[in-house]
Formats: sequence, C-alpha cells, structure tokens
Amino acid sequence: MSTTSTSRTYEIRTYGCQMNVHDSERLSGMLEDAGYVRAAKDHDPDVVVFNTCAVRENADNRLYGNLGHLRPAKQERPGMQIAVGGCLAQKDRSEIVRRAPWVDVVFGTHNLGSLPTLLERARHNEEAEVEILEALDTFPSTLPARRESAYSGWVSVSVGCNNTCTFCIVPALRGKEKDRRPGDVLAEVQALADEGVLEVTLLGQNVNAYGAEFGDRYAFGKLLRSCGEIDGLERVRFTSPHPRDFTDDVIDAMAETPNVCHQLHMPLQSGSDRVLKAMRRSYRSERYLGILSKVREAMPDAAITTDIIVGFPGETEEDFEATLDVVRRARFTSAFTFQYSKRPGTPAADLPGQLPKEVVQQRYERLVALQNEMSWELGKELVGREVELLVAEGEGRKDTATRRLSGRARDGRLVHFHPGGAIDREIRPGDIVHTAITQASPHHLVADGEITAHRRTRAGDHWEEGRKPKTSGVSLGLPSFGAPAAQPAAERGCGC
Repeated sequence: MSTTSTSRTYEIRTYGCQMNVHDSERLSGMLEDAGYVRAAKDHDPDVVVFNTCAVRENADNRLYGNLGHLRPAKQERPGMQIAVGGCLAQKDRSEIVRRAPWVDVVFGTHNLGSLPTLLERARHNEEAEVEILEALDTFPSTLPARRESAYSGWVSVSVGCNNTCTFCIVPALRGKEKDRRPGDVLAEVQALADEGVLEVTLLGQNVNAYGAEFGDRYAFGKLLRSCGEIDGLERVRFTSPHPRDFTDDVIDAMAETPNVCHQLHMPLQSGSDRVLKAMRRSYRSERYLGILSKVREAMPDAAITTDIIVGFPGETEEDFEATLDVVRRARFTSAFTFQYSKRPGTPAADLPGQLPKEVVQQRYERLVALQNEMSWELGKELVGREVELLVAEGEGRKDTATRRLSGRARDGRLVHFHPGGAIDREIRPGDIVHTAITQASPHHLVADGEITAHRRTRAGDHWEEGRKPKTSGVSLGLPSFGAPAAQPAAERGCGC
C-alpha cells in the first residue's frame, strides 16, 4: 500500500451504460486497495475520476464543461488530482490534456488497472500521465470491485463487441469481444450470492453472443441454467442481447430456470428494413418480431423493452412509419428512445441524408407519445394483480413526499408502494415484499394498498448496517464488506 495515498480521498463520476457503472465499481475497488478512501458527500475529494461515455453527441461538451468547473478547485488545492477514463478518454486521448491541461491522468477502456499507478506517477513527476492501450492488458473481472449495492450486482460475461453497426463507436473504443470462462463467471455470481446479494445482472455488449470466442453458440443458455443452480440467488437478468444471436435455447432457459426473470431488453433501433440495412444490423423487422412472439409464447408474462434511434441518416417518413408499426406490434413495456447522434469516426457520420433537427425532434415526439400510450395500456392490465418486489434504494424522486418506497417487480417494472400496515417503517432496501398494483402510469406502477407479505433478508440487514460487498477478482473467495457512500445512478447509454 502506498503511504502517500493512505489518507487521500476519491470520488468517481460515472456517465453512460451499465458497463461503465460496473467499471466504476472496479475503479473504486482498485483505489481502495491502494489506500484511498471514498470521499464523504460533504467533503471535497483529493482525486476526482471521470468514467466517460462517447455514445451521445454532447458527451464531449459535458466532459469539458465539468472539467472546467473543477479548474478553480484544482487551483486552490494543488494536491488535488483529476483523472479521465472510459470511452471518451479512449477516443480523445491526449486531446483531453491539450484542452484541459489541469487534468493529471488520462486512461482508456483497456487499462482500468493502471489508474492507481498513473496517479502516483503523475504526483511524483508533476506532469500529466496519458496511457491508452489498444488491447486489454488485464481482463476487468480480475480487478477488485467495490460493489455499490448490498442486494443487486453486475457480473460481466464479456467485454468488447464484434459488430459493425454504422452508428456505433463502441467497438472502436472497447475492442473485439473477449469472453470470460464460464467457471469464472459462475464463481463471481456464487460469491455475491454467498454474501446475501439476491439479484445479478449478466453484462455484455452483446451478452447473448457469449461463447463465440470459445466456439459454443449455446454457451449463454447454459450459463443461465447454471445460475439457476446457485443457492440464494433469487433473480437473474441480462443485458443487452442482439437479435442476430438470439437462439431458441436462450428462450427455453429463461422459461425453465425459476430464478431467471421474465424480462427481455432487446434493442430494435429501427423498424424499417431499409434503415436496418444501412445501420448494418443483421436482422430485419419480421425476424425481430418473430423472436418476441416466441418469447411470449414461452413466457406470456414477459416484459419486453427496447432501444430505438430516430432520425438515422436517410430515414424517410415511410421508414419512420415502419418503426411506429413495429412498436405497435411489439407492445414494448417501455423503450429508451434516442435522437440520432452524429459521432465522428463512425460510418454513419459520413452518410448522405443527415436530417434537420426539427424533423428528428418531431418524429421523436411522435414515437415517445405512442410508446407512452402503449406503456400505460400494458400497465393498466396489471391493476389488481399481486407482485413480488425487491425493495430498492433511491428509485423514486417523490418517495419522501408521498411516504412511498420503491421496488422492482420480477419483470423489471418500477413500482412505488405504500409501506402500510403493522410492518410500516420496518421495510429496508434489499427486502422482499408482496403487494397489489392499484394504479398505472407510462413510466411506473403504484401500489397503495396493504403489504400482503414481507420477508426480511440478509441483503436488507447489510443495507441497514451500511455494508456492501467488495469482490477481489477472478480468484474469488468470500467478498469482504465496507461502508462506502452511495453514488448517483448513471444514465442509460450504448445499447446495441
């Protein structure tokens, strides 16, 4: 342990997708192993780390604006350090230090494990350290991780992406797909379950392509079934699958494995076959809808969500109407909708037919209105039905005013519920409750009736004690526990 860093504090600011959220857990784990301490909310940190995203058009402006806000603090505190990592760092490299010379460290997506060393080197040499590798030096799962939740955990099955979608810069920044060994994935899941974690989400840029590297196209379905054999693990989710790699055995594994949730988030991107071809998406709308039909045949209660891009270059009104038609037929529970964002370095950035902002905005508003109507209709079908909720922390912005708590149903839907009855005030994040839906809205459900069942869990005990798992990497024994402060939730990013 470095004696110079023993009392130094850190803060990590995360932007983008779930992969970035999990990467930040790794960064926290490494910094704490190096002697750093999570900064308290009311204290200025000695080290601020930005874990960046490069998917959206305003990502650059957002980063440099935030760096600019920190410049006065850096001038007042010469010992303070600023580090920039993630996808935008991989893309911009030394440009970050040129535009923001008060930044101390720039590191990429392939060398997360270098951060503590780069910080020490920058302190010693009193100059910026920029280290961007073109390929992984260490698989992220071999690094320690300070977990952010006592009841729910991320587990990566792979990193990188082998697709060539014309709108996406992620493959260029995260590299080709690299798969973990199944035993390593299951060891990490088992270790989390052993410490009371109830829910695990398997992560991959194209999670159901897992196994391609070692030649087993059925590996992902086998992995889901193996998760079903882990004692104490109550919920398994995964994100994000690709329609190209979606095989019937995955549907069977979802339907037949009790702890695998009947929830599917599968990006559509467009309902127009012409646009899908221009995007280099290797499926067409009927293939996509065919998968959904099979999923619902096997799991009638499945909640299906998606990602959709509006305004891709060359998209006509007819193309957009095709997307609306697929949305009507697909009956998505919800959709993450994006206005096309031109990203330098992607093939789509140079395509003809870049659409005017006002056209894209108008189409976007029509799509959102349709999806909100659909979500509301599907939500109203659940009124009166009892649901099992995993109580969550910080999901509802109005919970304090309404005295409601929030939780996630097994199908992933957000439910705000009233903790009424004899067990009022005893319910903790990580506990399991049963209640009936009384009201629906496009973006959440409400349950204002009595709690019909409440099960206190070890995860709830750990939350109450402020204890969260810290895993040590692939050679996983039992995770240790600490008491880090909660971080703000990241926005959703690069679904493919």
